[in-house]
Amino acid sequence: MSYPGYPPTGYPPFPGYPPAGQESSVPAPGQYPYPSGFPPMGGGAYPPVPSGGYPGAGGYPASGGYPAPGGYPGAPQPGGAPSYPGGQGYGAPPSSASFSGYPQPPSQTYGGGPAQVPLPGGFPGGQIPSQYPGGQAPYPSQINTESFPSYPVFSPVSLDNSSEPAAMTQGTQGTIRPAANFDAMRDAEILRKAMKGFGTDEQAIVDIVASRSNDQRQKIKAAFKTMYGKDLIKDLKSELSGNMEELILALFMPPTYYDAWSLRNAMQGAGTQERVLIEILCTRTNQEIRDIVRCYQSEFGRDLEKDIRSDTSGHFERLLVSMCQGNRDENQSVNHQMAQEDAQRLYQAGEGRLGTDESCFNMILATRSFPQLKATMEAYSRMSNRDLLSSVGREFSGYVESGLKTILQCALNRPAFFAERLYYSMKGAGTDDSTLVRIVVSRSEIDLVQIKQMFTQMYQKTLGTMIASDTSGDYRKLLLAIVGQ
Repeated sequence: MSYPGYPPTGYPPFPGYPPAGQESSVPAPGQYPYPSGFPPMGGGAYPPVPSGGYPGAGGYPASGGYPAPGGYPGAPQPGGAPSYPGGQGYGAPPSSASFSGYPQPPSQTYGGGPAQVPLPGGFPGGQIPSQYPGGQAPYPSQINTESFPSYPVFSPVSLDNSSEPAAMTQGTQGTIRPAANFDAMRDAEILRKAMKGFGTDEQAIVDIVASRSNDQRQKIKAAFKTMYGKDLIKDLKSELSGNMEELILALFMPPTYYDAWSLRNAMQGAGTQERVLIEILCTRTNQEIRDIVRCYQSEFGRDLEKDIRSDTSGHFERLLVSMCQGNRDENQSVNHQMAQEDAQRLYQAGEGRLGTDESCFNMILATRSFPQLKATMEAYSRMSNRDLLSSVGREFSGYVESGLKTILQCALNRPAFFAERLYYSMKGAGTDDSTLVRIVVSRSEIDLVQIKQMFTQMYQKTLGTMIASDTSGDYRKLLLAIVGQ
């Protein structure tokens, strides 16, 4: 699919992770007794991560179409998997693939706030853009979604996720659900038999791992040690290698630990994987971020904010420090008057002046709830006849641009953001396996069903089809089993 006038704007490359043999060893784990540094069943020094999902897109049109499949820089060559705590590494993760912001059509309609709210001054012409008949923007019920053929839409599904506000979980679900009639000891025995003797029965491992929830995998890990006096992770590492090893070990990490480990891995050694910092810190809920900060301290003996400050700089550093506070407003109700005022402030901090007031963008995008930011984007478009994502692209560059756009994209449609990241992890020559594994594993019990839907609507192919063509062997079997292909 192509959209005239949408020049793709890739992000700049960033320094890669150190080559194999130069990895820094992860500091000794704190509270978890496992030799390999993985937490045991039942937690550790941090509370369990919420199992809830993220706000869905509802029936709103996105702020535009999505980038055409062609014309983007391909993913970097794979470089193997990162080193895991407690064991020698086996290569370094490649750089993340480039990904662009969501392109915007020249004129677009948004649903949302009351169109009769008086417009604050300071905007071009001081009046509502003429493309709205009668000077009023349509409400959601008046929008013809057929005019947005590329916009991914999914119907909200009511799920029982009481740990988070309803709006944070409505309409999302994972591809992996807890197995019925679960027996940790029986599963541990099957895994033991699969690894015993000459060769390894990878299919038996795939069948168990892909059909158990993360909590159930922690119980299998504990049962294995109780039954055999051996560490399941160490046994798996001795039997597996390469991408399959990285994927299996990621599945056996508790979600909070996996995020904390990914952040640590992204910042240790020479160079920093900024895309990983953005992907995790700009998309997680407050509770998830607070849990990550605590886990990072307890497991690696380090302060996440200090590591961010030492590895980043300038406005990008300030944005990430704001993110790791975990203090975003999560009230799901929208204040339309505030949205109008914020839209005006953002315009006057960027397009409406010479230069850019970066602190204004940071303050609003780091503190407002995602539904509130969506309303602000709609108000900005109505009142200035410009799109906020495009304005950020004109006013910022580099990683701070990427981070701000990630926040806005999540406000519009979080599953679509992850679908785009998955697409660019596999597009072109080679595969960015670390990004592919990280997103598939971390979203598998949250919103991978919706991510698959978005992927199909954005790129006219299924996620499973692209994974099958870009991977091979047991690694491909396990990935496809997780995405439910």
